[in-house]
Amino acid sequence: MAKQVIRTFTAGVRNHRQVCGDLDSLGFAASKLWNVGRWTVARIWDETGTIPADGPLKAYLKSHERYADLNAQSSQKVLEELSEAFDSWYGHRRNGNKNANPPGYRKHGDEHPRSTVTFKADGFTHDATNNRVRLSKGRNLKEHRSDFILCKYDAGPNVTVENVQQVRAVYERGEWRLHFICRVEVAEAESPGDGTAGIDLGICNFAAVSFGDESLLYPGGALKEDNYYFSKERAKTDDSASREAQRLDRKRSERQTHFLHALSKDIVEECAARGVGHVAVGDLGGIREDGETGDARSWGTHGNLDLHGWAFDRFASMLEYKGEQHGIDVGRVSERGTSKTCCVCGAEDDRQRVERGLYVCEACDDAYNADCNGAENIRKQVPPSPSDSASEDRSTGWLAQPAVRLFDRSGAFAPQEQVVDREP
Repeated sequence: MAKQVIRTFTAGVRNHRQVCGDLDSLGFAASKLWNVGRWTVARIWDETGTIPADGPLKAYLKSHERYADLNAQSSQKVLEELSEAFDSWYGHRRNGNKNANPPGYRKHGDEHPRSTVTFKADGFTHDATNNRVRLSKGRNLKEHRSDFILCKYDAGPNVTVENVQQVRAVYERGEWRLHFICRVEVAEAESPGDGTAGIDLGICNFAAVSFGDESLLYPGGALKEDNYYFSKERAKTDDSASREAQRLDRKRSERQTHFLHALSKDIVEECAARGVGHVAVGDLGGIREDGETGDARSWGTHGNLDLHGWAFDRFASMLEYKGEQHGIDVGRVSERGTSKTCCVCGAEDDRQRVERGLYVCEACDDAYNADCNGAENIRKQVPPSPSDSASEDRSTGWLAQPAVRLFDRSGAFAPQEQVVDREP
């Protein structure tokens, strides 16, 4: 059975020399519009104390001269991205990160950087037969009414670009590239089995996986080292908007993305090897808030910094689509009570989690790894849930001594005993 999914394909521009000037003008125009929107938001913010949403902002700036530098839908996308950046910043500040800064202006001295330009349905025409795409200019940048940018692209061997929903022109490492967002039809993978697994996400151990009779720990030390290193290096830069600061941000983002891809891939492959067809991931949507009052919840200075740097939702999304490719159903469930409840006898007590990594159950008179205990409680929420009788007399040694998989210098996860020292 086939189904449709969204995929992004990256392509080089074969006639880069002929079109780079026009693409530069669009990239500069996107930065100028961003700056106009940023200035407008600041003025409204100062006068009213509120930050306008993207809808009113687009309506207000629709008649601005810079709005017509791009295709209308491309201009709308720039302002939508600005609004998302303000929402992200406000979320960080609301959750206690006082070091978070609002989105800045896109300008280096007297120069504007080349921003990404998104073309929606009205802004491009795709010629799949000849591997060409026609991109629209804004009214202000057209030399005549039918002026446009014709890009010839190369998406690589065995890649078919069709059913394009959006096109993005992205300036990367000194040249423009095209990102095609396509709707593609893929065969639905057969489930590897009826097994279930639960995943508890955290800070020290980014993920703990329970299979009901075995557990795996994935420490987040490598990710934490990167976050601390790049934060310190970025603090040394004189200007937070400098090219060096942007280079450090890009490098940190690339390393984090690779870590999350490698981790989600390893977990999915481990699940498939064990015949797991259903996986539950703890939903950390409310981890930064107090469950009773809704106020921001403090996890200490270092804990708060880690939480703001950890991409839990992004990781869960990766698990979902990678699991889908292996026929594994991945769902998100509430973590409420999973960290203070004994997964063996069901006793619930806040005092039983005596340390970050240790869970001691007074009713069972036994001790487990706290993250594995939480992962098993999450696994029990997978429908159909495991029967109580199947877990009454089982051994609990796997809860106390889980297998550990570490991120090594090769950029992949491996059993702890096989990992050599990781290069800084």
